[in-house]
Amino acid sequence: MIAILSETEIHKAMINLPAWKFIDNKICKEFKFNDFRDAITFIVRISFEAEQLNHHPELSNLYNRVSIFLNTHEAGGKVTAKDIELATKIECLA
Repeated sequence: MIAILSETEIHKAMINLPAWKFIDNKICKEFKFNDFRDAITFIVRISFEAEQLNHHPELSNLYNRVSIFLNTHEAGGKVTAKDIELATKIECLA
């Protein structure tokens, strides 16, 4: 069973994740790039990290913006350490 993080644990972990927010049982962030190509390149780079962790984010793209929403389906749509780990890897890519 995957351990669900408490709201306190989530906020503590997010100290190292600038501009990420905890909303509706998800951690989320919007990234802005110079153009569409840079935004899509970022999504492709995320796909490699997500696949390696076997943890796949909800992604949205509109021109030069990428919105990311993370929670763990196997944990009933709650935030777990897997979400924090992927968010940390995404921050390194940005």
